[in-house]
Amino acid sequence: MNELSRRNFLRLLAASLGSLGGIYLTGCMNQDKLLLKSISSEKIGPTAFLPNPTATILSPEATLQQTDEPVDTPSPSPTMAYPDLVVARNGDPEDMVRKAVEALGGMNRFVKSGDQVIVKPNICVAYHGYKYAATTNPWVVGAIVKLALEAGAKRVRVLDFPFGGTAERAYAVSGIKDEVNKAGGKMVVMSNVKYVDTSIPKGISINSTRIYDDVLKADVLINVPIAKHHELARLTLGMKNLMGVIYNRSMMHANLGQRLADLNSRVKSSLVIVDAVRMLMNHGPTGGNLADVKKADTIVASPDVVAADSYAATLFGLSPNDLSYINKAAKMGLGEKNLERLKIEEINVG
Repeated sequence: MNELSRRNFLRLLAASLGSLGGIYLTGCMNQDKLLLKSISSEKIGPTAFLPNPTATILSPEATLQQTDEPVDTPSPSPTMAYPDLVVARNGDPEDMVRKAVEALGGMNRFVKSGDQVIVKPNICVAYHGYKYAATTNPWVVGAIVKLALEAGAKRVRVLDFPFGGTAERAYAVSGIKDEVNKAGGKMVVMSNVKYVDTSIPKGISINSTRIYDDVLKADVLINVPIAKHHELARLTLGMKNLMGVIYNRSMMHANLGQRLADLNSRVKSSLVIVDAVRMLMNHGPTGGNLADVKKADTIVASPDVVAADSYAATLFGLSPNDLSYINKAAKMGLGEKNLERLKIEEINVG
C-alpha cells in the first residue's frame, strides 16, 4: 500500500469509528500512532466496531498532548513594570506632578473614562495662605484636577473639612479654589448630612465611624496631603490626611496610630501625591511662621499610601518606623514601609 492509500485508509477508518460513536478524534489525522493508540483502547473482536459507551473519548486538548510535534501556545502579554513610588524634584508644581504621574503609568492608569473622582487635599485652616505650608499647594491640586479630566473623568470634586474657619473662606485663602475652578473641577463644601455610619471590617481599635458618603461612592480617591509637622502624630502625610473625611475626628486621637491605620483600611486612596513643595517643619498642623517653612520643591507619588508616607518621612530626617501609623498600617498589610523593597524612580524636573 502506497503512502497516499495508507493515509486515506486511516482517515476512512477513523471516520467510521467516529460515526459509530465509539471514538471521536480531533487534531492531525496524519499522526499514525495517535490513531493506533485510539483504536487499541478497545479490544479488537467481532464487536469491536459496534457503538461502545465506554470507549475512550479524546478531547482536542488530549489529542494535542499526545502528538510529538510541539504545540504553539500564545505568549502572555508583557506586564508593564511601573515603579512603586516616584519622587520628582526641582520644577514648578504642575510640571513635577505631571512628571511623577507619567512615570507611574499616567493618570489613565488610575482614572478611567466616566469616573467620578474625589481629590482630598489638606485645607485645615482659613487664616494662612499656601506660603505657610499648612495647606496643600494650590498648583499641585490644580494639576491633579487637569490630569484627571484629561484622563476622561466625568467629574472631579475637591473637598476638605477645615477645623479653623469656614470651608468657603479656607478654600479661598488657600488659593485652591481659584486653581480648581481654572482647571475645570468643582469645590465642594462638605455637608453634615452626607456623613454615614460606616463599618470598618478590618479595624482593630475602631470598627465603625461616620464617613463622608461621596468619598465612599467615588470611583477614584486621590489623596493630596501637604508634608508637615504635627504635634501629636509627628507628621501629617497621606494616612492622616484622611481624617478630613470622617465626622468625629476627636475620637481618633486616642490610639491615633492604630485608628489611622484602621481608617485607611476602609477608605482606600487610589493615588497618593504628597506635596512637599513647601514643608512645614515645626509648629504644625497650623503653622503661621515662615521661619518654620522649608522650600523643598518635591513631589512624592505612589498608589501605596504606606510607601508614600514612609518616603515622605525621610524628608524630615525620620524613619518610617518613627511613625506609629505607618508601623500599624504595614502590620495590617496595607502597604510597604521598607523603602529598600520598593522600586523608586527619582526625576529631576528642573
